Amino acid sequence: MNNTFPIEGNLSGLDRKDFQMDINNKKTDLYILKNQKGMEVAVTNYGCAILSIMVPDKDGKYANVVLGHGSIKEVVNSPEPFLNTIIGRYGNRIAKGKFTLYGQEHQLTINNGPNSLHGGPTGFHARVWDATQIDDTTVQFHYVSADGEEGFPGNLDVEMTYRLEEEENALVIEYRASTDRETIVNLTNHAFFNLAGVANPTPTINDHIVTIQADFYTPMDNVSIPTGEIAKVDGTPMDFRTPHAIGERIDEPFEQLVFGAGYDHCYVLKKTEMGALDLAATCTDPKSGRTMEVYTTEAGVQLYTGNWLGGFQGAHGTTFPARSALCFEAQCFPDTPNKAHFPSATLLPGDEYQQVTIYQFGIKE
Repeated sequence: MNNTFPIEGNLSGLDRKDFQMDINNKKTDLYILKNQKGMEVAVTNYGCAILSIMVPDKDGKYANVVLGHGSIKEVVNSPEPFLNTIIGRYGNRIAKGKFTLYGQEHQLTINNGPNSLHGGPTGFHARVWDATQIDDTTVQFHYVSADGEEGFPGNLDVEMTYRLEEEENALVIEYRASTDRETIVNLTNHAFFNLAGVANPTPTINDHIVTIQADFYTPMDNVSIPTGEIAKVDGTPMDFRTPHAIGERIDEPFEQLVFGAGYDHCYVLKKTEMGALDLAATCTDPKSGRTMEVYTTEAGVQLYTGNWLGGFQGAHGTTFPARSALCFEAQCFPDTPNKAHFPSATLLPGDEYQQVTIYQFGIKE
């Protein structure tokens, strides 16, 4: 672990000593990234959790636009264990925690009703990663997930980087992974955004205006497993091809919204070609003027509207009620290993998993 860059006087108001702890004989720490435009991101190497993203509003006022904690103890014991963390080995749900790969059935840890969610209870979000801060704008993380961890086959070697662009207020997340045995991989970041800025209480995201570059989505059953259908968004409250406020249709008696208690669905992104880095979604907070664009190489993006947030406390006395955040989780489709017609999540020895996702912030003109 290497953190030689000054972090005193950071915009987030976080204290390094509050993030220094020994967990399973590995040390946690605080890392501060800054670019020339004044954007600042604070992260820790426990789960690679993002603690704050400081960006300006239309009046130049900086605020934290992710729901974050103020100490490593709060991160470890969070009521929302996936808050702004890296998710793996498989983001989203796998039905009954089972899948068959090359004739062998694998049983994963069950941690979400009858299903496996986000890599299990001790997935990548609950691990201390090796960390090296490369420069003011970049921190690199490394973790080796052992064969059999949470039931996943193969030793998976993962490298993940957070990097701020110098000329744009953009956070770039780059992933690479390799395996010594056939396995499945679906990595994502579970950042909880509120472009109005966190507060006590943090306001809902009902007035956030969203577009998603998708004609289709993957409907789910009552335990949030895709039915296998690739359904048109046309004529439904799932349609964000044109701008809509989140709160405009979220409480309609549409079966999919009832199942998710709001939006919690994977959208099938329009791609110029598989693996291309394309615009996936946009989000605007009308009051602050802050905007966010999401770009990704992934085939899908999960829109989640913080439906199950329970009002717990974050850094500096902030609180996070239901629907006080929205997530754009770039990923493979849920339950892909059990849906042969979904784009594959299989990784073989000798191949490399690669992903790039960018969250770019701006001001509405």
